[in-house]
Amino acid sequence: MFNSRIGCSSISFRHQDLPTALRTITGLGFREIDLGALPGVCNHVPYELDAEAVKAVTADVAVSGLRVRSVNGDVGDLNAVLDAGSRAARERHLDALLTLTANTGAKALVLPCGALSHDPVRSLEEDLDLVAAQLDQAGQRAAEFGVELWTESLHFLRFCWNLERAELLAERLAGTGVGIVMDFSHIVAAGEDPLEYIGRHQGRITHVHLRDAVPGNINLSVGNGDADFTAGLSALAAGGYTGHFSLELETRDVTHDERPAAAAKAASFITDLL
Repeated sequence: MFNSRIGCSSISFRHQDLPTALRTITGLGFREIDLGALPGVCNHVPYELDAEAVKAVTADVAVSGLRVRSVNGDVGDLNAVLDAGSRAARERHLDALLTLTANTGAKALVLPCGALSHDPVRSLEEDLDLVAAQLDQAGQRAAEFGVELWTESLHFLRFCWNLERAELLAERLAGTGVGIVMDFSHIVAAGEDPLEYIGRHQGRITHVHLRDAVPGNINLSVGNGDADFTAGLSALAAGGYTGHFSLELETRDVTHDERPAAAAKAASFITDLL
């Protein structure tokens, strides 16, 4: 029904429990998901991710028959200065997320580009250096699990929230193997141009999230905001992008009952563009 490169993030149905959300996504005709593991945003994956929780989530995904493209997770603010105990806790959580990523057959774990704040903890340069170093270390650990590490940058709500900071982070990550996830909605919400973003991140984009936005608001359904998906997808294709797309419809302009139809409509629209 939909282009095989289009998946649906489980975040799109975060109001449902995981088995129900997976059945909803399958029923709409999707064959691939991004698995939301973001505390406070999507609780499909427990934050206290012990071995039993990893096993339970893996089993739910296996029953659904859906492929997992990525696990969208969080291990805390990557520009925070941690003591030894906090670092150890982060490493344990990272290993649990990487275990889940590997066990579900996902290609990559996605981590954020810093804290839920635009303000530096120390200074802009120091914080960017620390975020890049943390992502690089996480990427090296991910390789031991046989998966990749990606970061969603820019992200309107986080430290690397605009084009300048996203580019500065990407420069620091060059050669590390850490991939970049592009999200149309965060770029538009930041008042930036997706085409300029694509041009500046040529060859670095490993995955794309699809949602609409206007400046200051990331939570709109595809077609209800200012994102020019026609031009953006054309630019990605012209630049050689052959990766996948995920509808991350954490929208506030439809009711929960309307959400399945909105997801199907968006997937059909993007399929036509591809």
